[in-house]
Amino acid sequence: MTLPSAYTHDTTAALPLHLIGKSDHAEWLAAQPAHVQAWLASHRFDGSSGSAHTWADANGQLAGAVLGIEDALDPYAYAHAPRALPAGIWHAVTPLDPAARNALQLGWGLGCYRFDRYKASTRTTPQLALPGFDSETLDILAACLRVRDLVNTPTEHMGPDELEAIARTVATAHAACITVIAGDDLLTHNYPTIHAVGRASHRAPRLIELSWGDAAHPHIVLCGKGVCFDTGGLDLKAAAGMRNMKKDMGGAAHALALAELVMARKLPLRITLLIAAVENAVGPNAFRPGDIITTRQNVSVEIDNTDAEGRLVLCDALTRACELNPALLLDFATLTGAARIALGPDLPALYANDDALANAWLNAGMQTRDPLWRMPLWRPYLRYLTSGIADLANASNSSMAGSVTAALYLERFVSEGTRWAHLDVYAWNDSDRPGRPAGGEALGLRAAFAMLQAHCL
Repeated sequence: MTLPSAYTHDTTAALPLHLIGKSDHAEWLAAQPAHVQAWLASHRFDGSSGSAHTWADANGQLAGAVLGIEDALDPYAYAHAPRALPAGIWHAVTPLDPAARNALQLGWGLGCYRFDRYKASTRTTPQLALPGFDSETLDILAACLRVRDLVNTPTEHMGPDELEAIARTVATAHAACITVIAGDDLLTHNYPTIHAVGRASHRAPRLIELSWGDAAHPHIVLCGKGVCFDTGGLDLKAAAGMRNMKKDMGGAAHALALAELVMARKLPLRITLLIAAVENAVGPNAFRPGDIITTRQNVSVEIDNTDAEGRLVLCDALTRACELNPALLLDFATLTGAARIALGPDLPALYANDDALANAWLNAGMQTRDPLWRMPLWRPYLRYLTSGIADLANASNSSMAGSVTAALYLERFVSEGTRWAHLDVYAWNDSDRPGRPAGGEALGLRAAFAMLQAHCL
């Protein structure tokens, strides 16, 4: 197994790393040499979460370190270590059960991450040495970093073409089948809303479809919103709102990374990945407020706002997904600012038409320390999407329940009897925190994989 640079198998030159919580710090400290006790006492170390201290031996050489850990099963409890510790090889000497060891392994990798495609890091990152590395944890880490890298890459280098190229690379690596319908062929194959949103860009819109697995296994469809940049269209965003819109393909990044993870771990599932990849641009043929678009499901939609484009590209993808009669349908989308206002950046908003499915994802989130929060599909709010001249409006003039109405719009395109869940995810860190550098972020991904791994179907 090839290890990422954050890790090493070699423990011969490793320095001891102690992992201590508040409840056991006094007993641990009493067992340390007198000079270590004095040094840590001078720094008032009490095992508080997120604390880190090193000490030297009698010759002034670096001799060890201690981390304050609150929740041993939370990967982010360890993620401050790579930035807090000096370069070198570190070996956890505190006894850890397998789950805590895997959390340490994952948290260390998350803490080491920096997006360095355009600006090389000048810091030498410390390495973690473990007696044995868990391959599944490494695959989960790779999926999380895949999301971060995809979201962090500027649209100039991560448009629909580039997103397709990465999907093709993933398909080749796992012997999956992939087809792409692009440009005006979307109209020929009846994907009118994907075409309408993306037609004003010089980069052709497309639907990417990847399939993998044994036909005898349960069929899961994963859909991702791949708006590689969102100007807002003719309902143009203000500068502040447009600044980070390279991240508006974060849903596609999550869906692609989850599909890649399922394939890497060879779960007994059959998966179809659908990514609607577009750029919502301004041009002479941009779709307009007041236009009527008839979707793949033959539902007429009045365009209330061209900046509510994610639900438009997803509605055709969801219709295609339901045509495949899956056992389970999951979609991921950076869909609404309203979800961020309600829940903040760390909690994705989960909607589901099946209580067992919702509870399975929520419970997996608690177990993996990758939390989500369920929101209601309050159907009386469909009144906010009423159109006088079409079956449905794509948005509302009201500021009420923006995330709920977006989810209700999507639900309209989910066939009756299809078990479906929608994750309205931010996919972004606004500021640097340990293990969570500013920029792209995977949220709800580890929980989704744990749910699928448990075969909660």
